[in-house]
Amino acid sequence: MENVFEIIGKAGLMPVLTVERVEDAVPIAEALMAGGLPVAEVTFRTEAAAKSIAAMAKVAGLFLGAGTVLKPDQIDQAIDLGARFALAPGFNPKVAQRALDRNFAFIPGICTPSEIGLALEMGFSVQKFFPAEPAGGPNYLKAVAAPFRGVRFVPTGSIGLEQLPSYLELPMVLSVGGSWMVAPKLIQDRKFDEITKLTRAAVDTVAKVRSK
Repeated sequence: MENVFEIIGKAGLMPVLTVERVEDAVPIAEALMAGGLPVAEVTFRTEAAAKSIAAMAKVAGLFLGAGTVLKPDQIDQAIDLGARFALAPGFNPKVAQRALDRNFAFIPGICTPSEIGLALEMGFSVQKFFPAEPAGGPNYLKAVAAPFRGVRFVPTGSIGLEQLPSYLELPMVLSVGGSWMVAPKLIQDRKFDEITKLTRAAVDTVAKVRSK
């Protein structure tokens, strides 16, 4: 079985996609990969989400996850659509249990010590810190994660290129989620070259921080 979290951690960056038009899905995937990023998350926030996940899951070399998983049956849907992992903005024990039952890689969302503890108790040692910036950013994450050694986090929420290094420098951060390189306006205007450019800049930042 592939090590999902090793792949996510190696990339160090996870673009969070909200896709409104199915026809944009594959071009977005190709733009990300052209920028050197083979990992992405497509959120279940639009009517086009399911078909977009299915389309992008078939793109060779792209390691795709389904995001904004709020209900247990969305775990089943993510699997059926070809996603390799799933993420949630919060911690719902019923959703988490369905992922465990299906032996499917799942990253539950947390924001407090209590949520970290509950998710860890269920066996989830990789957790999504959301909403990262509004909740207090890297300093808050560093403080709240201190008692939970061994837990790795994927901070997501209002993070841009400027904030990226401060999260990557934290040893408990596995990868950082963000949407600045795949902003809805860029997708709407089909500026896939710009997505590639922004992605490449982000990938370069990850490499620079991790080389220190």
